[in-house]
Amino acid sequence: MVPGLTDIYRVLPELVWCTSGVLLMLLQPFLKNRQMLTFLAMVGAAIGTLSTFIGIPGSGFSGLIQFDTFSLFFHWLVGLITFLVILASDSYLARENLEGAEFYALILFATAGMGVLASAQELLTAFIGLEMSSISSYVLAGYRRDSIKATEAALKYFLLGSFATAFFLYGIALIYGVTGSTNLAALVNTDPSSPYMRIGLTLILVGLGFKVAAAPFQVWTPDVYEGAPTPVTALFSAGPKAATFALILRIFATVNAATNFWFWAFWILAALTMFAGNLGAMVQDNVKRLLAYSSIAHAGYVLVALAAVTGMKTDPDTGAIPAYAAVLFYLASYAFVSVGAFTVLSELGGRGERYLKTEDFAGLGTRQPFAAAMMALFLLSFLGLPITAGFFGKLYIFKAAVRSNLLWLAILMAVNSVLGAYYYLKVIIAMYMHEYKGTEPADSRGLSATAAMVVTVAALITLYLGLAPNHILGIVLSENLILSSR
Repeated sequence: MVPGLTDIYRVLPELVWCTSGVLLMLLQPFLKNRQMLTFLAMVGAAIGTLSTFIGIPGSGFSGLIQFDTFSLFFHWLVGLITFLVILASDSYLARENLEGAEFYALILFATAGMGVLASAQELLTAFIGLEMSSISSYVLAGYRRDSIKATEAALKYFLLGSFATAFFLYGIALIYGVTGSTNLAALVNTDPSSPYMRIGLTLILVGLGFKVAAAPFQVWTPDVYEGAPTPVTALFSAGPKAATFALILRIFATVNAATNFWFWAFWILAALTMFAGNLGAMVQDNVKRLLAYSSIAHAGYVLVALAAVTGMKTDPDTGAIPAYAAVLFYLASYAFVSVGAFTVLSELGGRGERYLKTEDFAGLGTRQPFAAAMMALFLLSFLGLPITAGFFGKLYIFKAAVRSNLLWLAILMAVNSVLGAYYYLKVIIAMYMHEYKGTEPADSRGLSATAAMVVTVAALITLYLGLAPNHILGIVLSENLILSSR
């Protein structure tokens, strides 16, 4: 069956991103100017993101995808993240003497996969999006081919990711065997008591749990985040995680069997993930690994809100809308804070990413006041201090947990927030209260122009969401956005 023009419009962002990636690789032999390649990649990312306005709401390709305000939100989120990551990568690629065309193409291909994940209305379509994103990510993780850590990161990511994909695909097969369909619309009222249905949902959750770094499936995260190029780590921490949570939300809100069956799974995963992330981060000396464990803990906070959905869905006034809104707000705020923090690390690490230990940040407040101030802002947002996006992100999730009577889970979240203060403040104290005593200071040139632009944008968004959260909260609380996924 030949797709109609309406169907094409509903996947236009993915088409633009993929086409831009292919064009970059074709143009590489003729364009030796790296900055021109960066500019073209940014144009492709921007046009793909803006093309979401042309999309026509509704189901496309005979129900395989659903283009609605929910997918529009995540398309904008991953599109903006990609644009910032490409901009931040320019100086990194020049410093490490890495080719730009393939790098940017892989980022755009991965972004297209994230877009498919956010729009998927059918489990096999979600699998295709997951593979598009994952295969590109495996190559990106090992892009520094002369680095042993990068090679190790790519190999671990590929092997563990392959197992996770197998779990996800086998879960789809079991659900198809029970229901005769993999379309979410057809699975709305499936029998939740079927053992094969429950096994299938469990396997799907295992596969997706790997992508969001939920414990005990988080073991790949520290090594992959450390070994991958830091701009790629910024992408990993924000884009794929947001897109995968979008798919989890769509399944959780659509399939009643999943809404009920996954409750205790989310409860347990949230508790394990928060503690695994925060306790692991407390013993790290490498700031990049520290933020990797931090990203695990933040996935746990999102899982708290997902667990709250089941408890709030019977609320006669609002239902589970506040819990869904808390997830969306948190994903948006965390994404930009994470991109900003890893961009600072990308610049301060120096050639070969040699200067990423805590002692390398000693005295940074004097040596590079702008970089230190931005890093401190992002760390305080991770911690959840007022006037930052992280404060309201955690507050909304905490309120959702309390309203759904998940008091113990709310208490565990509060305890973990206190644990996080130890390692976030450790870095800030090193920057402002310790004197650097090393023989080779971290890159003293300051942030490059492109990296400074990315960090400034991320900082402004962090402060905007912390000072005026009602603007974006009004968008994510809207009936059209939340219920379009149900």
